[in-house]
Amino acid sequence: MSTEVPLSVGLVSLGCAKNLVDTQVMSGVLLTGGLTLAHDADHADVVLINTCAFIAAAREEACAIIEEMCAHKARGGCRAIIVAGCLPQRYRGSLSEQFPLVDAWIGVDELESVDAIVRRAADPRRRSGKPVVAVTDPPTALFEPRLPTLVFCNPSFAYLKIAEGCNHACAYCAIPGIRGRLRSRPPRNIVAEARALLQDGRRELVLIAQDTTSYGRDRRGAPKLAALVRALDTLPGDFWLRLLYGYPAHLDDDLLDTLSRARHVVPYLDIPIQHSHPDILRAMRRADTLGTLPDLATRLRARWPGVALRTTCLVGFPGETEAHFEHLVDYVKTARFDHLGVFAYSVEEGTAAAALPNRVPAAVAEARRERLLRVQQRIARALNRARIGTETRVLLQRPASSGRGRWIARAPWQAPDVDGETVVSGAPRTARAGDWLKIRILGVQGVDLLAADPSPLAPRWPNKNK
Repeated sequence: MSTEVPLSVGLVSLGCAKNLVDTQVMSGVLLTGGLTLAHDADHADVVLINTCAFIAAAREEACAIIEEMCAHKARGGCRAIIVAGCLPQRYRGSLSEQFPLVDAWIGVDELESVDAIVRRAADPRRRSGKPVVAVTDPPTALFEPRLPTLVFCNPSFAYLKIAEGCNHACAYCAIPGIRGRLRSRPPRNIVAEARALLQDGRRELVLIAQDTTSYGRDRRGAPKLAALVRALDTLPGDFWLRLLYGYPAHLDDDLLDTLSRARHVVPYLDIPIQHSHPDILRAMRRADTLGTLPDLATRLRARWPGVALRTTCLVGFPGETEAHFEHLVDYVKTARFDHLGVFAYSVEEGTAAAALPNRVPAAVAEARRERLLRVQQRIARALNRARIGTETRVLLQRPASSGRGRWIARAPWQAPDVDGETVVSGAPRTARAGDWLKIRILGVQGVDLLAADPSPLAPRWPNKNK
């Protein structure tokens, strides 16, 4: 019997929730392949960095982490470094010279091979100076988690990836070139994973994809998103379903009726509009959203009373004039989204927008971003103030750093990682992450809400409306 100690792998997961799911999939492959997971990258035989390459800031973060881990390796801190995900998928031909201490580069299609690649990269007999390169172009794979309950986020919830890739051709976006075309997972596999996560104690399942509303559109006659939601809604138990990353043009009546009637779906929609002006939407190659945008928020709230709306906008796109931007500001003021994120455009090589003339200076784009955020902050504060005095059920996340019996929780209109949170006073001493608690909202502090158990007659802190 072998007494060899298995290699330990330390994980660094960068980027979005979809990347985090990929890291979970790779971790399941490593564990079932006889390797172990280290508590952190600083105490591992092999460091595995799962990267994002969507925008310049993400690439800069990834390169900084790679440099840090290369210095760690040079000091004898680990045997090998593996870089996975979007960065090697997009730039596999130019990274080895920049980071000669990296032992392997693996693309988004190689998750199932990661255990073999770890062993090969860490093998001292491997010829030095020749990294392992495993990148498939274009990506075509779909992955099912070997260990569906291996989840690297708060114990109250889990991300459930329902599809890979994207068929949209937005002019600013590099994702289709990195991730390939849309591939939807079979609904039975998604339902089986959801069932396992719920049985493991998760109380919220967050459905994600590059565009969740495109689910099933790559397979003729296959179930679409509404059918998938109906199947998930039949699962037993007390839990929330939440959808992120929807596409405005795909919110048809069947889907909206399904979402509004489902007993587990929280009244929340994440629908990135990117812009409101027809000229800019056409330049962005999002003209198919033109017919839906003018009355989008009104239509959604009428069809689904009480729904909270989140969106994302991109400012400073080539050709955006001050008049175009003012159109967007007016649109946001009218729509009154509950949550809104804003990005300033940056040139992405390989995208259609990279060749467009009339670029907006970076300083102007950033100023527009800050202005739109200020507009949204006023809207969000007003919407949150209107919730003061109301009662709702929240999902406990973790004890607050301030202690004194306070907990951080999320209300139905607060998605994990992207929206504000609810600070709850007076939670039971036996409270645990994943518990439900009925609360009364007492005040607003920044983007967060202050709340307490409604049973006491007096609030535990003064109302705040900052």
